[in-house]
Amino acid sequence: MKTMKKTTLTILAVAFATSFAIAQTVEEGIKFLYYERVSSAKQTLEKVVASKPKDALSIYWLGQAYLDDKDVAKTKALYQKALADGVNDPWIWVGSGHVELLENGDVNSAKQKFEQAITATKGKKGVENADILNAIGRANADGSSTQGDPLYGIEKLKKAQEINKTNPDIDINLGKCYLKQGPDGGGQAVEAFRDAITRNPQYAQAYFRTGRIYQNQNNLEFMNEWYGKAIAADPSYAPVYLAYFEYYKERDVNAAKEYLDKFVANADKDCQVDYFVADYLYRAGKNLESIAKAKEMENGACKDFVRVNVLYAYNYDKMGDSATAKTYIEKFFASATPEKIEPSDYVLASKVLTKFPGSGLAAVDALKKAIELDTAKAKQMEYMTQISAILSKEKMYTEQIELINKMIALKGKATSRDYYDLCKASADGKFWSLLDGFSKQYITAYPDLPQGYTFNVTANKMTDVDTTKGLAVEPVNNYINFLKKDIEKNRKTIYNSYYYLLVYYAQYAKDLQKGIEICDSMIELYPDPASEENKFPVTTKDQLQKALQKKTGTGSTSPAKPNTGGGSKSN
Repeated sequence: MKTMKKTTLTILAVAFATSFAIAQTVEEGIKFLYYERVSSAKQTLEKVVASKPKDALSIYWLGQAYLDDKDVAKTKALYQKALADGVNDPWIWVGSGHVELLENGDVNSAKQKFEQAITATKGKKGVENADILNAIGRANADGSSTQGDPLYGIEKLKKAQEINKTNPDIDINLGKCYLKQGPDGGGQAVEAFRDAITRNPQYAQAYFRTGRIYQNQNNLEFMNEWYGKAIAADPSYAPVYLAYFEYYKERDVNAAKEYLDKFVANADKDCQVDYFVADYLYRAGKNLESIAKAKEMENGACKDFVRVNVLYAYNYDKMGDSATAKTYIEKFFASATPEKIEPSDYVLASKVLTKFPGSGLAAVDALKKAIELDTAKAKQMEYMTQISAILSKEKMYTEQIELINKMIALKGKATSRDYYDLCKASADGKFWSLLDGFSKQYITAYPDLPQGYTFNVTANKMTDVDTTKGLAVEPVNNYINFLKKDIEKNRKTIYNSYYYLLVYYAQYAKDLQKGIEICDSMIELYPDPASEENKFPVTTKDQLQKALQKKTGTGSTSPAKPNTGGGSKSN
């Protein structure tokens, strides 16, 4: 009995030691994922699963590594194999539900798996498992804004927060769920990330994700502040250097290179890193070197790295070979799975397509897909502005106006540029009633800018092309009053505007006295008798006075038409 007991204890000790070693290795894989060193995470976790093929936690995290590598199909196969092999475990149920959400499957079916996992892992006192709740939150935080149920994720993560008050990863997933709800979730996301910092002040990801929010808001000062805090908390946290590279690569190629070097020093040496190096060469104008790097990748270990085609497309487009660029971007979309496609890929496709006649609508569709993928409000606005320009080029003015109004709704307030674009599209489309309305709004919102007045004048002149109704009289007077703020600068324009009023009053309204007063205003602008600008209103005034005398004297003489032989006139 003594020997049996001793043997049993020895076996238990070995079992516990083995379990501890596996847990430590899984923990190492999770740590690699935190640093976004996906290649190292996959290698580590694949070894763990190979040594312990039915360990549900290890299988779950290996699947998460595949998802971080944007390989949903491989993750799905992994979890399905686990279930087929009898690993019918809550971790696998959660992982399977995660895949279902990313495949845009039945959300309710995924939730059933999640709820089943929650029920199965409750403690003796009915306390839910915080790690399972966090995994469910992670599943709903992942993917695009149309995938998963962020409200459901928030509910589970808040419960996890109450149960586990030290794990900052719960707060990270909570913040990501808030962000999936749109721009209004930014403030709550920042609060979640700050709670993560309270839990662990060295948790660089929390600072980094806060900085990303400010970057998406184009707030450079706060972006730098929080990225700086991330680096101070953990100088080996590579994602912050990559974010800086992405920020500077189109602004300051030297600064981009500095951050790229820091990223490479702290990242896995894999195809993704090679891609960023080749991307930098493209940004630096070293197109042939970038193409050479892409060929090196294609002929080596990165032959299956689908983004090599994007590198080719970028470089050939830059070198003016749009046909070859189009071939490569089409090759990329034909071979890349949806999760491998980034918003910038659709932007590149749109840019290339606009260079081919008849491809305008395809270019617009590409940018719409970029908007669906990119949750950053500033980026969405950028893509919508590009769509607006394409719609204008394609003379699709109704669609352009609808889009601009959507942009205004997204921002919550129209800028002067928005009003200008609305007016320009209305004018180009000859929508004079719309132009009248938009230009009045423009004037009300920005009374110190001239464009609203000119658009309003145009709208009414084009509605009253023969001037008989005098619809443009009030808009022209409003424009003149605006121009009088700087008579010296606007003298000629004011003069031409008076000419329109002169024609209307003298020829159509038959208000000769008003015509004479307008002539006086024109003479006041150009008092030099030798100038053509003076001679025209002086002569016209004389004609109008004579006509008025005849009219008041006999009542039968029609007023003379203004002399159009001299001076500058409006049309």
